[in-house]
Amino acid sequence: MKTKVVLITGGSSGIGKAIGLHLKEKGYKVYGTTRSTLKYPSFSDFPLLEMDVRNVETIKSCVASLLEKESRIDVLVNNAGIGITGPMEETPHEEVLKAFATNFNGPLSVINEVLPIMRKQKEGLIINITSIAGYMGLPYRGIYSASKAALELVTESYRMETKTFGVKFTTLAPGDFATNIASGRYHTPVYENSPYKKMYKNTLDAIDSDVDGGGDPIEVGKKIAKIIETKNPKPHYQVGSFIQKFSLTLKSILPGLWFEKMLENHSS
Repeated sequence: MKTKVVLITGGSSGIGKAIGLHLKEKGYKVYGTTRSTLKYPSFSDFPLLEMDVRNVETIKSCVASLLEKESRIDVLVNNAGIGITGPMEETPHEEVLKAFATNFNGPLSVINEVLPIMRKQKEGLIINITSIAGYMGLPYRGIYSASKAALELVTESYRMETKTFGVKFTTLAPGDFATNIASGRYHTPVYENSPYKKMYKNTLDAIDSDVDGGGDPIEVGKKIAKIIETKNPKPHYQVGSFIQKFSLTLKSILPGLWFEKMLENHSS
């Protein structure tokens, strides 16, 4: 049986790197992507290829380069993404567009470049990394929630459209994990005269605390490995703390106003 070739977008750090390290340890042939390999001159955990998910030409070049090296792509893990926070009213529109370009449009562009290869192989697996935040409209993280929710839904569409070609789709929604995501997140400034000042500042403090106290991202890698080894993956998976995963159950059983109040209390 051939060793499976795995391509992980955003594989140079954080969750993407943790996924790559675990899969490499499990015997997979792992390739990660980064916008600039020059920023990681000493990276030696697995090969890094250049790709900016917002630039279709770099996607085409990256996929062609990998195909030349390995002649196939068995698994695509769409992990590259950015965080964004801010009151809906005050978040700059250009930052909204950037977030969707990376978290939604980008993964679609990568999928559409890889799909013809997997279709020709008559098999393949595409795992889109979303977020537990994508299951609910979180206060001051609405744009991030929306971009991940959109990726959840189109995965369902891809899944049904490509099933007859032997290509499988699923999503994995992580909760909070201890990574460097905060350093790349766009924060709408806390404006002195903003009516949201106090509540938004409290939310920012809570977000930083949640990430700092988050779980080991290797758990995401372990979950990815289990999904790859599953014959018929489910449409959606989650990984995170009990309370984060339980929040999804609460949303499904609590009256809408009760669940909304619970989110407001957590953010205040």
